[in-house]
Amino acid sequence: MSSRVEMEETCRILVESVSGWAEANLVPSVTARDAAGKFDRALYMRLGSELGLFGVTLPESLGGCGLDVSATIAVIEALSKSDPGMAMSYLSHELLFAHQLYWTWAGYGDALPLRHADVLKRHVLGGMAMTEPNAGTDVLGMCTKAEATEDGYRIDGVKQWITNGPVGDAFLVYARTGEDRRAISLFLVTSDCPGFARASCDEKMGMRTSSTGVLMFQNCRVPRDALVGRLHEGLRPMLRNLAVERLGLAAQSCGIAWACFEVMRDYSVHRKAFGRSIAEFGQIQKMLSESYAQCRAMRALLQEGVREILDGSRDATVTADAVKLFCASSGERVSRDAIQVLGANGYSSAYPVERLHRDSILLSIGGGTNEALQKNLSRLVTRSS
Repeated sequence: MSSRVEMEETCRILVESVSGWAEANLVPSVTARDAAGKFDRALYMRLGSELGLFGVTLPESLGGCGLDVSATIAVIEALSKSDPGMAMSYLSHELLFAHQLYWTWAGYGDALPLRHADVLKRHVLGGMAMTEPNAGTDVLGMCTKAEATEDGYRIDGVKQWITNGPVGDAFLVYARTGEDRRAISLFLVTSDCPGFARASCDEKMGMRTSSTGVLMFQNCRVPRDALVGRLHEGLRPMLRNLAVERLGLAAQSCGIAWACFEVMRDYSVHRKAFGRSIAEFGQIQKMLSESYAQCRAMRALLQEGVREILDGSRDATVTADAVKLFCASSGERVSRDAIQVLGANGYSSAYPVERLHRDSILLSIGGGTNEALQKNLSRLVTRSS
């Protein structure tokens, strides 16, 4: 897109289309899928076949839309209003797999290897594997290793809490490739590689309509062209994509918060107590007004973060950390207040706010915990003092 105005109009149209589709196709079954802890792959694939939402930031030559990341962020927020779990699976594929795979090569100015291009063209379900049982926020503490062989690489290790892990077809896997603590490389691993296995860890508090798992690599053989980018330089795409990931997760918090606000607003108007609408009571007005302000602030800060990413601002990473921290905390607060406004109805599954609150909590953990972001931001904003 040559014009930001044109891109904003494209995002507006996308949001309208996605919101209508999600209301008709995700909402009717989301309570049952959440209760069953079930990821519905067929339903997910319809996002691509009916809405054309796969490969949003990929060029048209790879079957993509040729849009920028603001479009993906807009789609994620819209999906999260109806089904944050499905939005999480979409985020994992779109931002952490497809976007990162393509733009890692583009960042070097290189054409994609044929195998990588083929995976993207086929729009297989993908994911990204970085977290391990004993290495989450401390990414440099990862133990998974990849060693060069005559015809490729051998990967050994375990990755945990991987979105789309039990159901995905291909993953971007970070592994240690040298003695130096920062010698980490990125590999494209398909689910049919010898030595690859996986298991589900779907007994979760929230995001239950998204599938989460453990990936196991035991003498896992991958071809030479499985390497993504440069050997020992995996931290480069990791850090480049981290800000984008955090904006995507913030968009989820934003979508959840708006959905909860709309439910509590409508409920407070129609619910009567002591002969009056509860929206007339000061305690309820406090939660309504503050929740609305939080939602507006979340969206404004998210949009600022997206603009800085697109403009190549050197402060984009700092802003992305701030956006993620603020939105994750605010999303939890708004969803909790929604439950309070609805009372016992909010505590039950009769209304979506109970599910949405459970979903919101993961966003203070995944993609950088609140505590890690607080540490990062404190260090960065005091650096020049």
